[in-house]
Amino acid sequence: MIVQGCLNGARANDYHDALPITVEEIAVDGARCCAAGAAELHVHPRGPDGRESLASVDDAVRALRMACPGTLIGVSTGAWIEGDAARTHAQIAAWRVLPDHASVNLAEPDAPAMMALLDHMGIRIEAGLATVADAERFATLPERSRVLRVLIEIEEQNTDDGDKVVAGIRRVLDHVDARRPILLHGVDAAVWYFVERAREWRWSTRIGLEDGYLRRDGSHAANNAELVREAVTLYRSGEPGR
Repeated sequence: MIVQGCLNGARANDYHDALPITVEEIAVDGARCCAAGAAELHVHPRGPDGRESLASVDDAVRALRMACPGTLIGVSTGAWIEGDAARTHAQIAAWRVLPDHASVNLAEPDAPAMMALLDHMGIRIEAGLATVADAERFATLPERSRVLRVLIEIEEQNTDDGDKVVAGIRRVLDHVDARRPILLHGVDAAVWYFVERAREWRWSTRIGLEDGYLRRDGSHAANNAELVREAVTLYRSGEPGR
């Protein structure tokens, strides 16, 4: 049961003044998030042009390892980053400074092949499930028992709708006994609702500018570390869940 810091994601460079873009900014921001209590980090490395780039993973992971020694570091393998499955595979196969884990979106057609590649390289997998259909696909994969964890990634802004998606995914996972550690998170207006849900259910969660910039009271966070500190404080408190 951890709080993971998600530093930047696919957000536009002007999304927030404190969004880390360069390798140096990512390293400094990661260290601040760890000091604020983040147990792990998830990052989308950027190239010199500021765009997401799988070719920049080596530099970003190397810098984070120096800034945050001993911290597990994860990256995205999102199909949109390179826009082509063959190029995506080639870029990942060329990594020499490996992340500890990488997320794979089960909604993407190439997900099983991506999981096989990561497994072959010794990189642990976070299986991203945003819908019940994603969970049903995950349940068919023989690799499901070997993933590091399941990410339940709720995109719905209506929390009642989001709760229904979570319940549906849980039913599928329970039915096939695909019981892996779970990290639950929401985005934008639903971020804190699902942080609180995750704490209530004793699941891990994540927080950071990839998912949203609002603090729990609705005010704007100054940076990732401020969001992480608030989530960690909530997880450590005796405050009742929803």
